[in-house]
Amino acid sequence: MSGMASDHNSSQEEYIPHNLQKEDPFASKLSREADIIAGFYLTIIGILSTLGNGYVIFMSSKRKKKLRPAEIMTVNLAVCDLGISVVGKPFSIISFFSHRWMFGWIGCRWYGWAGFFFGCGSLITMTAVSLDRYLKICHLSYGTWLKRHHAFICLAIIWAYATFWATVPFAGLGSYAPEPFGTSCTLDWWLAQASVAGQVFVLSILFFCLLFPTAVIVFSYVKIILKVKSSTKEVAHYDTRIQNSHILEMKLTKVAMLICAGFLIAWIPYAVVSVWSAFGRPDSVPIQFSVVPTLLAKSAAMYNPIIYQVIDCKFACCRPGGLKAKSSLKKSRTYTISAHRDSTAMNETQLE
Repeated sequence: MSGMASDHNSSQEEYIPHNLQKEDPFASKLSREADIIAGFYLTIIGILSTLGNGYVIFMSSKRKKKLRPAEIMTVNLAVCDLGISVVGKPFSIISFFSHRWMFGWIGCRWYGWAGFFFGCGSLITMTAVSLDRYLKICHLSYGTWLKRHHAFICLAIIWAYATFWATVPFAGLGSYAPEPFGTSCTLDWWLAQASVAGQVFVLSILFFCLLFPTAVIVFSYVKIILKVKSSTKEVAHYDTRIQNSHILEMKLTKVAMLICAGFLIAWIPYAVVSVWSAFGRPDSVPIQFSVVPTLLAKSAAMYNPIIYQVIDCKFACCRPGGLKAKSSLKKSRTYTISAHRDSTAMNETQLE
């Protein structure tokens, strides 16, 4: 009898998703060759992401007192991406090469929390940036009152929001569990198969940490596109200073749009597979298929520095004296999608 009680307490302490209860949850369900390929893939992604986002943060730190509000927000995005690379990827890389998850339940929960925390922080930061772009372009008076301390307040809200939703599973309302292929951990989407409470948890996460932020991003950029189409002819009649400012605004907005698009393209396949696992027929997603969206999502942190560099180089080359401008920018390139209201501010960004 005491043995049965002990087994029951153990099962309560170390919950195993229903689809993994009959086997070792941390053993890889992939071939050893597939694990090695995935390990090399994540190693390359991790190195590029760490170098790219580290460079962004380093260059921004050199002019931290001159960063404008939107620049501060996008440096925060680089911090989130660097956090995913440094805190999370080593766990999964070691596990793929070892052909099983090597860090037990404590490591699984930590890895799941860190991945969700930084991922949610990235998406909410991009949501804030998209709203900034929308207000700056569609409501011009907005830029006259936004100050640095407003950006820091926004950062506090972003980190509190990400902390709350990442920590909710530890309050007993959800859980972190191994992925079906065994060598990574994530939110336990399979709780929706077990109870109504599990369904409420999964739906809440989907709405507040994916659907709602994505809707705000899409709304913001659709309104921006419509505004730009209607105002292009008007800008042509303004003087050169205003035209240059408008070109810079469009360049910065293009960077923001591409960053958001890259993030969503990387994460939406994973979200679709997760929702299907939660509400579809049990075990209907093949294990070999489920690993592909996971690996794609893990690459999201690598895109942002690349997107910024490509757009920034293109912008520099299109300016009069493009190669000279490009050389000057290369010395002080900053990961920024902020707006500058006049030609003095624009020149400051190029020369600092």
